[in-house]
Parts: sequence; structure tokens; C-alpha cells
Amino acid sequence: MNQIEPGVQYNYVYDEDEYMIQEEEWDRDLLLDPAWEKQQRKTFTAWCNSHLRKAGTQIENIEEDFRNGLKLMLLLEVISGERLPKPDRGKMRFHKIANVNKALDYIASKGVKLVSIGAEEIVDGNVKMTLGMIWTIILRFAIQDISVEETSAKEGLLLWCQRKTAPYRNVNIQNFHTSWKDGLGLCALIHRHRPDLIDYSKLNKDDPVGNINLAMEIAEKHLDIPKMLDAEDVVDTARPDERALMTYVSCYYHAFAGAQKLLEWIRRTIPWLENRAPEKTMQAMQKKLEDFRDYRRKHKPPKVQEKCQLEINFNTLQTKLRISNRPAFMPSEGKMVSDIAGAWQRLEQAEKGYEEWLLNEIRRLERVEHLAEKFRQKASTHETWAYGKEQILLQKDYESATLTEVRALLRKHEAFESDLAAHQDRVEQIAAIAQELNELDYHDAVNVNDRCQKICDQWDRLGTLTQKRREALERTEKLLETIDQLHLEFAKRAAPFNNWMEGAMEDLQDMFIVHSIEEIQSLITAHEQFKATLPEADGERQSIMAIQNEVEKVIQSYNIRISSSNPYSTVTMDELRNKWDKVKQLVPIRDQSLQEDWIQNKMEEIARSSIQITGALEDQMNQLKQYEHNIINYKNNIDKLEGDHQLIQEALIFLVTKRLSTVYFIYNVTVRTLPSLPSMSHYRILQKAGEWREKQRREVGVSPASLALGDSPARRPGGQGEAPEGPELTAPLSRQHIRVGWELLLTTIARTINEVETQILTRDAKGITQEQMNEFRASFNHFDRRKNGLMDHEDFRACLISMGYDLGEAEFARIMTLVDPNGQGTVTFQSFIDFMTRETADTDTAEQVIASFRILASDKPYILAEELRRELPPDQAQYCLGRMPAYKGPGAVPGALDYAAFSSALYGESDL
Repeated sequence: MNQIEPGVQYNYVYDEDEYMIQEEEWDRDLLLDPAWEKQQRKTFTAWCNSHLRKAGTQIENIEEDFRNGLKLMLLLEVISGERLPKPDRGKMRFHKIANVNKALDYIASKGVKLVSIGAEEIVDGNVKMTLGMIWTIILRFAIQDISVEETSAKEGLLLWCQRKTAPYRNVNIQNFHTSWKDGLGLCALIHRHRPDLIDYSKLNKDDPVGNINLAMEIAEKHLDIPKMLDAEDVVDTARPDERALMTYVSCYYHAFAGAQKLLEWIRRTIPWLENRAPEKTMQAMQKKLEDFRDYRRKHKPPKVQEKCQLEINFNTLQTKLRISNRPAFMPSEGKMVSDIAGAWQRLEQAEKGYEEWLLNEIRRLERVEHLAEKFRQKASTHETWAYGKEQILLQKDYESATLTEVRALLRKHEAFESDLAAHQDRVEQIAAIAQELNELDYHDAVNVNDRCQKICDQWDRLGTLTQKRREALERTEKLLETIDQLHLEFAKRAAPFNNWMEGAMEDLQDMFIVHSIEEIQSLITAHEQFKATLPEADGERQSIMAIQNEVEKVIQSYNIRISSSNPYSTVTMDELRNKWDKVKQLVPIRDQSLQEDWIQNKMEEIARSSIQITGALEDQMNQLKQYEHNIINYKNNIDKLEGDHQLIQEALIFLVTKRLSTVYFIYNVTVRTLPSLPSMSHYRILQKAGEWREKQRREVGVSPASLALGDSPARRPGGQGEAPEGPELTAPLSRQHIRVGWELLLTTIARTINEVETQILTRDAKGITQEQMNEFRASFNHFDRRKNGLMDHEDFRACLISMGYDLGEAEFARIMTLVDPNGQGTVTFQSFIDFMTRETADTDTAEQVIASFRILASDKPYILAEELRRELPPDQAQYCLGRMPAYKGPGAVPGALDYAAFSSALYGESDL
């Protein structure tokens, strides 16, 4: 039989040393001899077809039919018995190259070195490269596995030929070219194995063509070896092609060495079937089962057929020899039919039970893999759950937590303990599965044990940390409960005590008005009764402070990192101390305050009346004149104060200081009231007042704030320590100081009256209504940022823009020459009124303002607050927003403002 044994993985693995080393590299640049090329074409084509016909196909032209790679891949699958990657079915060049590369990659995977053979050349139909590729395949799959007496491949085949033809006359096989030219070598190989097919004694050495044709015809007819050469080509060529002859002769080896090949296959297969060493992984065992089933399905049936054919051939040969009265054929020792039968019986015994063992082992591995996967899942679930738990349990967040937070942490910890207990069962299952995997000899038991040990160790640590955290939380809760009780006690006692001190301070600082000595005496008696309660109050204060001290002691002793602030009370220790100190300071001050007389009360009455100077100019004028009259009538009191001051200087005491400070208080109230007056007197009075007060500070050593509040050393107990407000009065006031203050007040009032009269004349002369005058005053005051009765140039510009003036630099310069002709850099209220009255008389201002607003509003009949803020300076926008009414006309939206009504009202032009 001409059958090449497939290279199967189950029965034999080729070592690298067993691969045949090519005799020579394929030189792509050498030209192939035409005679050799012809011989190789025919031989290689016939050899390929001898295998392709098993797949129902063949080739006609060796360099053309392999170009798309499809039949090349099919040839390799037939001769190897293995499946190659799925070929590309496209017809493009890159599809063909891909298929040829798959074939070449497979050849290379069998340990064959492809020298200078590329897929592109096969696809392009390069004859030399195609023949070289087929020769490489023949070497690997038809010649390389030939082994005779420790020689293999080419040498083994040559030795086999020499041994088989040695007894025959005229045959001397030394190579694969000239030794075969007379045809006797081929005839001797046939006769040695099948003497019934040829009569060697009748052959003529001088008829090489006849001998070769006879051998090829018998081989094709009886041995299934196709005719691969032309006798004339072999005989007429001085040196026949070695590769063609070697390929053809190898077919004789495979045809006649069937018994040896079969025995070798049996010898290789039996150890494989007897190997019951289990694999470690399910995948490896599945591969063993697949190999065994391939053996039963693909590889054993051909061997069974081959065994039967060998027995048939042997029996037929013996029968023919006996009929011809010729000696019986005796194979060499170890290759008899009985040897094959014995080897086959041992094969059957080795095969028996192998599949059952495989299935049992697979079921065992399935169980092991199932347990291993179960272990991995449970371990992963537990590790995911346990991740970060140790860090959480090690936290000391309770050290800086409040009682409420600690109780919440305790509840959370109780929930964690429940969760921990629920996971106990899983940890036990993990340990049990790991134990079972060890008993089942799981291949990765080392890693399983290591992972299981880590889980168990961590579980023990979690239990220990859980208990420690519970103890720490419970201990902290008790400490915080103690602190909480102390805080609550503090709050219950501190709140009423704090309220008592606040009420006491209010009473001690309360202003009082007396009209007789009896009223003063009544107040003094009540004050003495209050002072009698101070020792008891001090005792309560100390008890409250002791509670807070206990809180701080607990916090420090147990290193609790929480604030000592009381959650139940807003009253602090510092606040209690400060208020108590304030009460102690106010008690002697109240003692002195009760000595105030009717002069102070009278002056305060005058001060109150001066603050109420508002309304029409005539009303303001009347109020100022009344105020002037009161100040003039107060001259006698000034004289009295000067007399008292003289007594103070002589007696070196400060009993009258309070009266003196009262005069300054009246002055201060008057000065603070005057900014509301619509005249230049505002700025002048402030200026004079500032000069006067600075002079008092330098000469007397007392601050204006102290004078305004009536502070003095006389209000402090014993005249010692700091006053409640302001610096200490360091020197007694002189009679001249008292007189200057009184005269300054009188002068200031006279000037203010004069300016109000001037405004009245301006108003009447220009026909300005009281409402317009008030509006002018409001506008002026709004843009008077320094509140000193003057607007600088930028303030004045902003004021004009808010009123609708479209100011260029030239126009603004013209206006400034009118309102500030002397270039002082400021605009007075009088100049402002003069300008506005002149402008309103000559210009349709309201129409200009409406047109300006319409531009800002993008032609809408209303404007929005954000548009005003975006388009105008902040002070201008604020001025308009404070006076502009809501728009209620067509298309009104929320927040719409009526700029037309605002402009008309501003200039009294209601028809616009």
C-alpha cells in the first residue's frame, strides 16, 4: 500500500534532532536544469495527485494550480491528517497570499526551514520556487520519517534500498541518480517483496528502458504507485534528477515497509495508551480525550485496514509461491504476521479501559474545577466585602465625635457586627472547600491554601478589632454622656444668670430723667438694693464656672478631641466673665451718673429738638431759630459750669466733668443733625467742628468720641482704671474751652439760618416748587459720595448722566465753567440748584432722558433692573432703581420699570 502515516500528536512527538537537515539550501538564483525541471514537474505532480485523489481532486499544472493556496492547504491536510486554518475564499491577490502563507506557516510549524521560499513567488507562479516548496513537503512527510538501523531520511532510504537489493546480480545502489538508470534496481525491489509479480531471471541489463517501464507498470498496477517518470528521461539523461528518483523510490519503501511501519506505529501507540498520568487541568484532560477519539476515529481504522491488507498480501504471496512450486516467502525476524498479530493484541489490551479512565478522570477534574471555581467565587466575594474593613475598625473617629455622633457610630457598629456574624458561614465554607481541594489533589492547591490562610487570618483580626472598637465606643459614650449632663446643667444655670447680667447692664446704663431731689434719692436707694445682691450673684457665677471647668477636666484627662463648647447654650465662659466685669465696672459708673442734674436733662432736650430739623425750608428756619433761642438762654448754665470748673481745679477733683461732657454731647448731636440741612452750612459746620474737636484733643487730651459719649474719669469707681468707652480725660477743661464750644454752636446755627434764607430766596426767585427742591436735594445727596456737602467733578458727571444728559467732553467742560467758575474741583449745592433751574428753563430735559432710556432698553417701553445695572455706573443705577415705578403698560413682564413715568415725574412734564 502506498500510504503515508499522518503525523498525529497522540502517538509520537518529533524531536528537533530527528528532523532531516536539508542537504543543500535552495538557491533561488541558480537555473534549474531543463531535464531535471521536466523530471521534477512530472514526478512531483504525480506524487501530489496520489494524495489529492483521496480528497477527490488533482492538479494539472503544478505552478498554476497551487497559486491560490487552496489545493496546497488541502494537500497538507491529506498527508498530515491535521486541520489547517480556514482558508480565505476571496479571489484577490491578498487572499491568495494569505492562503499560501497559512500553508507555509504550517510547514514551518513542523520544524522545516523554508529557505528563500515566499508566498508572493508561489502566487506569481514561479516554477523554481513552487518545485522547491513541493520538494520540501516531500522531504518532511515522505522521506524524513524513514529510519533504518539508526540512519534516517535520505541515508535511511538509501540503506534500505541497498539491503533489499544486495542479493541481486548486476544491482549496485550507491545513489539516487545513476544507480537506477538500468531499471534493475526497481525490479529487484519489487521481486524482493513480491516475487510473484516479476521474474527477475529473465531481465536483460542491456534493456534499461524495458526494465524501467516493466517496473513502473507493475508498481502502478499492483502496488498503487503511480508512474512518476518517463523511462527515456532516466536513461537518456547523463545524471537523472536525484529528487525525482528519491521521491519515486520512497513510494516503494512506503509500499513494502508496511509491516515495519505498522509495528513501529503500534510500538509508539502502546506507551501512549498505557500512560495513565492524570493532567492537572480540565482543558488538558479534554485534549487527551479528543486525541483518543481522533485515534479511534481517524488513525486506528486505516491501521486496521493496513493490518488486514498485509495479512491478505502475505497469504496471497505464499499461495502463489506454493502453486508455482517456489520456496515460501520468509520476512525478516520480527516482521512476521505473527509478530504483527502479537503487537496488535498488546495494542488492544492497552486501549482497553483507556477511554473509561479518561472519562473518570474528567469527571474528577470537573468536580475539582467546580470546587475551585466555587472557592474562587466565595473567596472573591468575601475579599470584596472585607476590603477596607480593617482600616475602618482602626479609625478613631469617636475621639473627635459628639455624643450624638458616637451613638450613631455605635448603631453603625452593631449593624457591622451583625454583618460580620452573617459572613462567618462563608468563611467556614471557604475553609472546607480548600480542605476538599487538598484531598482531591488540586493542582493549584498551594495558592488555594495561601489564599484561604490569608482569609482566615484576616477574619481573626476583624473579630479582635471589632471587639476593641465596641469597647472604645462604649467607653467614649459614657464619657460624653457625663460631659453632656454637665453641659446641660451649665446651660440651665448660665442662661438665667446671663439674662440677669444683661438686664443689670441695661439698668445700669439706662438713661434717666429726674425733676427733683426726691426722684434722684429714689434711684439711689434702688441702686443700693441692687448692689446688695451682688455677693449672691458672684457665688452663682463661680458655681457655673466650676461646671465648665469639670467639663474641660474630663476632656483633658481622657484625651477626648472634641470642642468644649456647649451645644445647649450660646453663652460662653468668656462672655460670662466679660459681662460680670462689665457689671462691676458699671456699678460705680451708675453711682456717679445718679448725680447728674437738671442742666444735663435740659441740654439733652435741646439736642433732641435739634435732631428733628426737617420739612420745608420755612419749617427748618423756624426750628433753627428756636434752637438758637434755646442756646442763647442756656448762657447762664454755661456760666454756672465755668464756676463749677473753677471749684474742681481748686479742690483737685472732677465732679463736674459729666456736666461739661454734656455740653459736648449737645454739640455732637447738633453737628450730626446738620448734614440733613439743604445748604452749604453742612460742610462748613463739619469743617469747623473738626477743627474745634481736634483742638480740644490736643489741648485737653480727650477724644471727640469721649466728649460725645460723656465719658470721664469721674464715672469710674474712685476715678481709677479705664472708662467704659474712649480714652481717659487727662487734664481739666478750662473756662475758655467751655466758652468756645458754646460760641461755636451759636455761630454755626446763625450761619445755617443764613444759608436756609438764601435757599428760600433762590427758590422763590426761580419758581421752584418744594417738591423740586426736595428732589434736587435727594439727587445731590445721592451723588455726594463723601457726604461733605460737595460733589467732585466725577460725581457731578454721574449725576447729570442719570438725569439724561448726553455729555461729550466739550459739553461737560462748558457746564463746569458754569457750576465751578473758580476751578475749585467741587460743586456746591447752591451751584447745582442754579444750574438745574437754568437748564430746566431752557431744555426739554425729560424728553432727552426718555430718549436715552429708550436706547438703553433697546426700544422697549420699559427697562429691566439688570439692564440698568449693566449700562449705568453703580451709583446711577441705584439712584434710578430707588425711584423708578413699575411698568404696567402693554407687553409688561415681571420686573419691568417705567422710565417714561420716572423722567416725567422728575421734571414735572406729565404730558410726555
